[in-house]
Amino acid sequence: MGGGRKRRRDGSEAPSIHPRNRYAAAAPDFAALAELYPSFRPFVSVSERGRASVDFTDFSATRELTRVLLLHDHGVNWWIPDGQLCPTVPNRSNYIHWIEDLLSSNLIPPISSSSGRVRGFDIGTGANCIYPLLGASLLGWSFVGSDVTDVALEWAKKNAENNPHLTELIEIRNANAASLSSESEAIVREPIRENVLEPTEDVAMPKPPVLVGVVKESESFDFCMCNPPFFESIEEAGLNPKTSCGGTAEEMVCPGGELAFVTHIIEDSVSLKNSFRWFTSMVGRKANLKLLVSKARKVGASVVKTTEFVQGQTARWGLAWSFIAPRNKVLRSSTPAKNHHSFMLQGLRREHGAFQVLKSTEAFFLASKLSCKIDTLSFSVDVTLSDEQTEAAILHGDDYAGSLEESSAKLQSVVKGVSFRITVFEQIPGTLLIKGSLLNTALSGTFSSLFSQLEDTLRMECPSKAR
Repeated sequence: MGGGRKRRRDGSEAPSIHPRNRYAAAAPDFAALAELYPSFRPFVSVSERGRASVDFTDFSATRELTRVLLLHDHGVNWWIPDGQLCPTVPNRSNYIHWIEDLLSSNLIPPISSSSGRVRGFDIGTGANCIYPLLGASLLGWSFVGSDVTDVALEWAKKNAENNPHLTELIEIRNANAASLSSESEAIVREPIRENVLEPTEDVAMPKPPVLVGVVKESESFDFCMCNPPFFESIEEAGLNPKTSCGGTAEEMVCPGGELAFVTHIIEDSVSLKNSFRWFTSMVGRKANLKLLVSKARKVGASVVKTTEFVQGQTARWGLAWSFIAPRNKVLRSSTPAKNHHSFMLQGLRREHGAFQVLKSTEAFFLASKLSCKIDTLSFSVDVTLSDEQTEAAILHGDDYAGSLEESSAKLQSVVKGVSFRITVFEQIPGTLLIKGSLLNTALSGTFSSLFSQLEDTLRMECPSKAR
């Protein structure tokens, strides 16, 4: 099929399945799988034109498809009892490969590990234990998978033990039992201000175990991941008539929904900032993603990254944050060096005006540990690197000149003062031009790198009306 990548109405490139996903080149062949696996055959229908399909509103069909895909494509034996959350393999694989991208990037240094093997923590692994099974079978990662219900713990252990080649890589941990060993904490759950459905009064309730109290004191992990309970009520969880993936109330629902649950992870991450290289979670609603990005920055995360996962008509987002200082204290990339950069934000909603974008720009540079000064009269932000950051960029980072002598000479030519300036212009209502100007020419590589990341951040935080 030709035509290249799909694009949105605003001209931006639409997200697609991860290129390393096993199903990126071709979707599963239901007809071929039905021939190979007789137990799958009753769930496959063939149209008059010969097209095979599966009824995704049938839980038994989706469960059997997941079982067959894990066995056929990953060599994994798997099963779950009726009513448990049934994962879709292509979508869950996207999340695994995105974490692989985060770990292989040079954005932040790795944590010290005695074994050298990547180690992950799956919050709420469920009876399906899908992330540990995929991570271990695809990439050889080791996992701790936590959960709180007896049926989830029992079947997660069974799924690990039914794969002897993976058993040593997967530990299933009772989060309730682990948290009892530390002080239990009763909290007054305050309303989440950004959440529309605020409770009318505070409700005292025990804080459910997520990371604090479950992660052991001496442990360290390369990442944590989570498919959080997306909904506030079981009625809300059943509103999608197009799929039937099952799921218990514990898997699908929590007070405050995914926003409250992922906020809890962010709060716990502050206490465990030195125990994880990356904290991550899946997010089901884009409106929540923006709020959670803000929360991660507010608690002091040095790096925040997002992505969009796509599988058919279903969209999910990934959120990642870290407290580890980026390499050389300035973000690095292979972006070509230029003295001037610009990009347009078009079709913006009314709430994303020039002033709001200016403030978001200031917040981006402050989160990157850079000094900046906002001027609301000229709608500009002046960004200044410290002497230490400037030296790191020239001697080791994007502005490395190629030899110690050349870099030292470049250091001598550095002009003190503002490094670069970002200006926001309103072209017409709903359309903004963001322009960056380099004022310290010794930092052209760093400027290009940061401006590119600023563009990604603003496009995520200020979506167009068409998205």
